[in-house]
Amino acid sequence: MPNPYFQFKQFTVYHDRCAMKVTTDSCVFGAWAAREIATDQRRIGRVLDIGGGTGLLSMMVAQKNEVDIDAVEIDKEAAQQSIENIEASPWKEKIHVFNEDITELKPHGKYDCIISNPPFYENELSSENKKKNTAHHSEDLTLAQVVRIIVANLNEEGTFFIMVPFKRKKEMERLLEQNHLYITTILILCQSLKHGPFRVLVKGSKRRAGVHNELSMLIWDDGQRYTESFVELLKEYYLYL
Repeated sequence: MPNPYFQFKQFTVYHDRCAMKVTTDSCVFGAWAAREIATDQRRIGRVLDIGGGTGLLSMMVAQKNEVDIDAVEIDKEAAQQSIENIEASPWKEKIHVFNEDITELKPHGKYDCIISNPPFYENELSSENKKKNTAHHSEDLTLAQVVRIIVANLNEEGTFFIMVPFKRKKEMERLLEQNHLYITTILILCQSLKHGPFRVLVKGSKRRAGVHNELSMLIWDDGQRYTESFVELLKEYYLYL
């Protein structure tokens, strides 16, 4: 039977009532965004987590940054489990969970940073699991809508982070360009040298960037050990690194 939780060094994420479980790629995304926020020269104080799920991304960001986070999750059970996870963490005063439709959110002011791991497979064959359909396919929240939400809620000096499947890289780049959002860094994630890219992590802003960096990361080396870059990124989070 699958473990109902994932234990990190400073917090625990229960995910048995959430359609979307803790995954390696989501951990990489959370750690990468947290590190980038921590090293950003601009002051980041308010963060919006679109589709907060278990609370994983919010807690990973909060571990490394003095920020206030609004995490919005439409699924009632996922939102409740997220609240429980956050209440048991050291950052319960910093993260606020809203069980509502992100398209109806009326925040008090714009955000310095927005993070999102949006629906992956819209317009593809749905599974029989209704909750997974919401998390993976979400007829109510498309990638295009996520981009528009970023435009509407990010301040002019703000930063956004978004992760999508590699096969949607060009679509995402086109959507960002159409909405006058500019990529500063792309991180392409691969399982190993034997596997092709499977995720694309993007950092961007409303300001036209002079440099568009494209980086890559392998999770496993040839000996099926975590790579040095993976360990360096996750060592403050993973229990056994």
